[in-house]
Amino acid sequence: MANELKIRCTNNRKKISLPFGSNLYDAYELSGLEMPFAPVCARVNNKVEGMSYRFYNNKDVEFISLQSDTGMRVYVRTLFFVLAKAVEDLFPNAQLFMGVPISGGFFCGLILERDTPPVPIPPAIVARIKERMQEIVDADMPIHYIQSPTEEAIELFMQRGMQSKVCLLESQESLYTTYYKLDNSIDFFYGCLLVRTGLLHLFDLVPLSDGLLLRIPKVKNPNELQEATSQTKMLDVIREHLQWQHILGVRTVGEFNAAVQAGYASDLINVSEALQEKKLSDIVDEVIRRQARLVLIAGPSSSGKTTTAKRIATLLMACGVRPRILSTDDYFVNRVDTPKDANGEYDFECIEAVDTDFFNQQMSALLRGEEVELPRYDFPTGERVFEGRRLRIGAEDVIILEGNHALNPILTRQIPNSQKFRIYVSALTTVQLDDHNHIPTDDIRLLRRIIRDYRYRGYSAFDTIKRAPSVKAGEEKWILPYQEQADATFNSALLYELGVIRTQVLPILEQVPERVPEYAEAYRLRKFIHYFRPVPGDQVPPTSLLREFAGGSSFRY
Repeated sequence: MANELKIRCTNNRKKISLPFGSNLYDAYELSGLEMPFAPVCARVNNKVEGMSYRFYNNKDVEFISLQSDTGMRVYVRTLFFVLAKAVEDLFPNAQLFMGVPISGGFFCGLILERDTPPVPIPPAIVARIKERMQEIVDADMPIHYIQSPTEEAIELFMQRGMQSKVCLLESQESLYTTYYKLDNSIDFFYGCLLVRTGLLHLFDLVPLSDGLLLRIPKVKNPNELQEATSQTKMLDVIREHLQWQHILGVRTVGEFNAAVQAGYASDLINVSEALQEKKLSDIVDEVIRRQARLVLIAGPSSSGKTTTAKRIATLLMACGVRPRILSTDDYFVNRVDTPKDANGEYDFECIEAVDTDFFNQQMSALLRGEEVELPRYDFPTGERVFEGRRLRIGAEDVIILEGNHALNPILTRQIPNSQKFRIYVSALTTVQLDDHNHIPTDDIRLLRRIIRDYRYRGYSAFDTIKRAPSVKAGEEKWILPYQEQADATFNSALLYELGVIRTQVLPILEQVPERVPEYAEAYRLRKFIHYFRPVPGDQVPPTSLLREFAGGSSFRY
């Protein structure tokens, strides 16, 4: 046939013949695949596309189910749209803000009367919004993907009072833009959505503090909701960050870009750094007040633990306290004793990879005022060595320890709690893309890691992206469960940092070849970082946490 296309399904290596203009659903019907959860999107030539995507050329296709991080992102974005429509239908004058992941879902701010202070939402109103969401889902409404000239999209959003989207689109340079239409509601989303509301088989909506908690399914078992864990300390961080945004007058990327365009980039840098310094100073004051002897700092990869430890050490010295920084890496068991994972590889992420007995023995001795000989773990040989490096600390000295397991009670089980101060560090929240598009903090840390690995460890963006799933799995098992046990939580994200990172990370991401599956993530990150106007990095202070990744730090690593 003259208009027949050839599609290669990489899931099962099957070659499919399709008429010109067929969509992904047509290809799936002929693929012979049987996914437990129907595909929610697909990688087309290693770019993620919604299932309404149509073929006009030969392509490679990999169908993606809900049981993946990519698939769940599509599901959650669609839930956001349905929630936004439900609120719009019931409370036309309300403001809805999609928030950060927390407590097995997403915290969303809701103000029923525009431009009024947030107050707790009555449970009856939350129940009515949830009911309206379910009505939209049960109606199985189609979700239309629309491309239009950017100025026309801006006019549409302006007519509906969606100012954050107007501000975002006005700060871009694209001739055309895309948005979605659901019944009489329109919205812009960063990434594709499901094609029908009836595919949203499971969700919940409950009150949380002065907002809503939108609960979502588990990735591994989408027939169950994620556990609704209590994260009161995380909520405190969210509130604190909202105050910082108010101080800076920057809540969304559109507002950020407008500030940069108006010449206020240096002000954003200076105030952001000052706010972080104040937070660290408050933490140090609390360490001194409690007379803690062991400061434990933990957080996921690329959260800035090392710089946080060094800045806390500097602030302690300024208060007349002598800090001693140690690393849990030096307390690894010998490699022959390191546990192995299910694939037979050494599992350096698990707590058993650390000699916790020896660690507790040495920490207890140091806190009693005894002298010990510190070990060094020799990574090339995989053995612990002693080189005569001895340490004795004074009665008021403080040991600072940063590492993946620093908040795990097993690590310091022999140290009295009264002597410990635990700090959880991560890039927890930053600006939103707009009111209905949150920026995943995992993306911020991944971009940091891509730059750091490229500059200092000789890894390409391909290498870093390929390892990301295993890094995330280790974090979810060994770090995140202990974050609520911290005495203090430090948000290491800087409101301006993605503007600085943009210039450095784009050339690295562009090196990922299109032929590899990792290209999909590299392409997504490139598209995301392009939303930010570039910010020159020469005004970033040498002590900034960002310098740990971007280079030019006055600290030695």
